Amino acid sequence: MSAGEPGSVVRRMLLGSQLRRLREARGITREAAGYSIRASESKISRMELGRVSFKTRDVEDLLTLYGITDEAEREQLVSLAREANVAGWWHSYSDVLPTWFPTYVGLEGAAHLIRAYEVQFVHGLLQTEDYARAVVRRGMKGAGEADVERRVTLRLERQKYLVAENAPDFHIVLDEAALRRPYGGREVMRGQLQHLVEISERPNVRLQIMPFSYGGHSGEGGSFTILSFPESDLSDVVYLEQLTSALYLDKREDVAQYEQALKELQQDSPGPDESRDLLRGLLQLS
Repeated sequence: MSAGEPGSVVRRMLLGSQLRRLREARGITREAAGYSIRASESKISRMELGRVSFKTRDVEDLLTLYGITDEAEREQLVSLAREANVAGWWHSYSDVLPTWFPTYVGLEGAAHLIRAYEVQFVHGLLQTEDYARAVVRRGMKGAGEADVERRVTLRLERQKYLVAENAPDFHIVLDEAALRRPYGGREVMRGQLQHLVEISERPNVRLQIMPFSYGGHSGEGGSFTILSFPESDLSDVVYLEQLTSALYLDKREDVAQYEQALKELQQDSPGPDESRDLLRGLLQLS
């Protein structure tokens, strides 16, 4: 899958949103829609949110229920269902990934704007290979070297998004704690800091550092990522990673709170040029 090309996750979301609009336009309840395809109301809800795969027969039956008889329109939506069931390139790494993470990789690859705040370590899209290896080893205690290397390879593949022809805009605020916490030793950290200086000069990357000296700030809730998509039908998604699971928030009021928190972080942090100077200062100290 090339960077910027919508993946199966986004296709499911697009199809789900269109099915929801068709259902609501006809005044049909989720319960009635579920009955028509021998499924529950909750199954219809998950389909409309793009959380499950689609059977073409179910889509065809729902379109009939919603009064869609035009063959061209039906075929467009049924084709979208088929495409939504095609596994993305990252699924070959599913054996070394948490169950919730492939969904994030699909969303990340389809986003045209990625905004994030990180406090524990450098964001995965900005990690050097050596730093990524140190982070993965720490997070996969007891894993074999082959599994560690597969996870690192996936991370490096994701980074190709940032340098692709249709690369997304990436706005990141890194807490100084992420830069002070050593992973992999002195030389690894020096290489990571130097990489941040260099990649921060890319036109699609806006990197800011929230320094310790600022004190308390709006990122007190921890790390988060906001993903925005070029398709007007798709709402922004907030990704929150936890120890044993992850949350994907897409309600407007939830997203708005995280957008406000990030806006304040950006306003309170030094700008990109000053942040680059902070990185160079840390390099001299390392």
